[in-house]
Amino acid sequence: MSRRGLLLFAALCVIWGIPYLLIRVAVRELSPAFLVFSRTAIGAILLLPLAARRGELRVLLPAWRPILLFTAVEIAVPWLLLSRAEERLASSLTGLLVAAVPLVAAAVTAATGSAHRPEGRSWIGLLIGIVGVGALVGLDFGRVGLVPLIEVFVVVLGYTTGPMVLSRSLSDLPSLGVIAASLTVAAVVYAPFAAFEVPRHVRADVALSVAGLGIVCTALAFLIFFALIAEVGPVRATVITYVNPAVAAVLGVTLLSERFTVGMAIGFALVLAGSVLATGRRAPRQAAPIVEPAPG
Repeated sequence: MSRRGLLLFAALCVIWGIPYLLIRVAVRELSPAFLVFSRTAIGAILLLPLAARRGELRVLLPAWRPILLFTAVEIAVPWLLLSRAEERLASSLTGLLVAAVPLVAAAVTAATGSAHRPEGRSWIGLLIGIVGVGALVGLDFGRVGLVPLIEVFVVVLGYTTGPMVLSRSLSDLPSLGVIAASLTVAAVVYAPFAAFEVPRHVRADVALSVAGLGIVCTALAFLIFFALIAEVGPVRATVITYVNPAVAAVLGVTLLSERFTVGMAIGFALVLAGSVLATGRRAPRQAAPIVEPAPG
């Protein structure tokens, strides 16, 4: 991986580890629907003009059906359920559960006989990574209810399905245009619900959390993600999913006073080891479908 690739990788690991903290703060005052609307609207306002300037919107019209499906399974449904779940789940635990996306995707490709199945060293890296994120948050499900766990499970399924739709039906279309259009559609869909849930007063930390989600964790993050894909390829880019929970755990401990355990310390080492193994060089092969890291 080049120096530029490492910088992009590190930046995205941090940026997509932040949403869990910001969502946790925002849902203390905002409804999940209003939060999703705010985040998608900010992202759309920033990315839509850029996509239009590049001429990446008109070419999307013939593919409106898969774009709507992608929007539903990757953004509209997961972001709502993730916000609902974080009303009751710790940000670090949520990060752990969402980190199961690559393993679920690997299980799907293995079950369907895909030519893109993970191989020896990658499997070892993936397994070490998931053990690492498990140790990171201690797998303490103590007082967690079943409903938020089901909500996060649906989020994981959505984050697994979205990239499959992207690779099978939208791979020939400009990525920035697809994301900008999807954010716009999601914002329009949630606008009527958000209109009835506008808060009378918003604290400064909540407002900053919403701004951070829309500007940094959505608009800027997707621009960096596209650059990372171009630099290192889709397979290596997916490993940020294992580093994100480490970032989420650190932020949860330092800013939200969540519990720190020995498992978290061990988890950091396992996450890094799994990342190295999963991104190790191997013989060239046909390009694998993009398994987009969960942005949270």
